[in-house]
Amino acid sequence: MDIWVSLKRIPLKYLSLVVLVFQNTGLVLLMRYSRTVSIDGPRYLTSTAVVLSEVLKFVVCCFMAFYNSNCDVWKTLELLKTEVFVGFELVKVSVPAILYTVQNNLNFVALSHLDAATFQVTYQLKILTTALFSVSLLDKRLARIQWVSLVILMAAVALVQLPTKMESAVHHSFSLSSSLIGLLAILVSCTTSGFSGAYTERILKGSSDIWLRNIQLSSLSFVISLLGVLVTEGKEVRANGFFQGYSLLVCVVIALMAFGGLIVSVVMKYADNILKGFATSISIVFSSLVSYFFINDFTPTGFFLIGACLVMVATILYANPKKSVAVIPIPPLQEPDSFKESSS
Repeated sequence: MDIWVSLKRIPLKYLSLVVLVFQNTGLVLLMRYSRTVSIDGPRYLTSTAVVLSEVLKFVVCCFMAFYNSNCDVWKTLELLKTEVFVGFELVKVSVPAILYTVQNNLNFVALSHLDAATFQVTYQLKILTTALFSVSLLDKRLARIQWVSLVILMAAVALVQLPTKMESAVHHSFSLSSSLIGLLAILVSCTTSGFSGAYTERILKGSSDIWLRNIQLSSLSFVISLLGVLVTEGKEVRANGFFQGYSLLVCVVIALMAFGGLIVSVVMKYADNILKGFATSISIVFSSLVSYFFINDFTPTGFFLIGACLVMVATILYANPKKSVAVIPIPPLQEPDSFKESSS
């Protein structure tokens, strides 16, 4: 009871940011571990995990809509009928729904070919794509320091990828091809993330209920991802079942995927980009430390450490442009006394 009372005293924006740090860190590490750990039998299909994460997200959002409707079933159904399942509204959210589904599947591909720390740092390229699409779609203006931070970010990602070129000839040939697949998956994922984020922001301008909008997104994403399973991995599903290779670890990964999008929505509603930038930077450090000390699939080099530090610096500069540069206030111009006398 004392813990619950203490949690209630914490502002929601700080509490949501703490949850985001642990969710982001845990998802990357567990997703990577679930794709590389040795198991008996077939490994779980990543496309089915995406489907189930959308189902879980849909259930959670429906419950929140029911709760916000004073636990009135009929009122909730009427709200879904008039606000959610409307033809034109569904068409508008179908674009980000498709892109989010593609993005989730690409993240699985990337983490199957890259270590968790490299993925976490390189994935911050989505800041660059988000900025570019925000300028083009939302007519946003970026400060000069924000563009500088984007250049720093690109240099940081180049440093992170540089160590793969210094490996032995035999290992280099294998790891380079694998790393290129992972890097390509991240680049496409960052592009879809930037466009879908800017597009969704444009749709949700003036929308106050994040749960109803997430119901739309998750319902469409479920249909699209399920079709993807049937088309791309239908033979494996018929041979070994939809839940092949599933374990408690896979269920935790699915839960983290589902709540990740919801947590980001809460953070953007109750916090701001400045605090979210700090949360992202902290999760990068946590992922690197856990990956090095516990998973043992990553050995940090000097280039990686420099790149990781530059990513954190670029994230903070981009999210906090006003405090990054000193602004000197200019007093308003006053008319000379001689001009006043002549005019009178």
